[in-house]
Amino acid sequence: MLGRVAHGIFWMYRYLERAENTARLLAAGQRMALTRGKDMASQEWKSILTTLGHRQAYEEHYDDYDGAHVCDFVLRSKHNQESVFSMVEGARTNARACRSAITGEVWEAVNEGWMTMRDLLARPVHNSNLNMALGAIRRGSTLARGASHGSMLRNETYAFSRLGTFLERADNTARILDVKYYLLLPSLSYVGTPLDTGQWDNVLRSLSAERAYRWLNAGRMDARSIADFLILDGRFPRSLVFCYSATRNNLAELAKIHGQEGTSHSAMREADMRLTGNSVEDIFDQGLHQFLLEFIAANQALAGAIAEDYRFVS
Repeated sequence: MLGRVAHGIFWMYRYLERAENTARLLAAGQRMALTRGKDMASQEWKSILTTLGHRQAYEEHYDDYDGAHVCDFVLRSKHNQESVFSMVEGARTNARACRSAITGEVWEAVNEGWMTMRDLLARPVHNSNLNMALGAIRRGSTLARGASHGSMLRNETYAFSRLGTFLERADNTARILDVKYYLLLPSLSYVGTPLDTGQWDNVLRSLSAERAYRWLNAGRMDARSIADFLILDGRFPRSLVFCYSATRNNLAELAKIHGQEGTSHSAMREADMRLTGNSVEDIFDQGLHQFLLEFIAANQALAGAIAEDYRFVS
């Protein structure tokens, strides 16, 4: 496979995953804002911008954290180079460049998702159409992923698509967990309060984890049990352990196809040992914030090693 095709497939699926994750985060933020006073709602929207890394760009154009402004900026603003529409457009651009490597079903799902977003996001997003827009983003990503799963050969194209998906998903989970634990509570005195519980509930909702977590933990809501679930529970498809299990398997498949391993395989083994060699107690003894920062950096390094090994060319 040419490096430019591998690059296109990898980033097509990263963009699709990132768009879906962003939509889930906005939906959770809206639910929280509806149950809070104006000041607390502003803090929730501010935390979403912080999680996404958009806060500085947003503050260059707005002096408040109004929900409508935040959603419009994140979803479609021309001032935001990483808006959801830009991600969906990036996924379509890569899909079009790699049409010979993907199935017709995958191309149709991505292209139709882009056309839907083009129409929905042609005008400012308000509360009246926010849920429709967010639902369309999630469905578009889900349809593309389902078409991939149901129609693509299990070859190197599929391996690169899964690598893009799970590296992006792991990064998203780590960032959301880190922002909640490290940035959002005003002080330690708020631990265990309704504010703390509500924010943890928001974290779980933004990762589509609330129901699965409650099934396993009987409604218990504390930092250690939630961190254990989101980091180390291999049954949950957005946990760090699950994402890295899938990443490891797809890297192994590429090594088998190409007949050799590269630096990305060594980086994968090192990252895997740091992750699976820890209990949640070990992680909190080290410091959850420090652990997550190191994980995010290692995840980025792993993505870079994959790009180098397989000669990604944009």
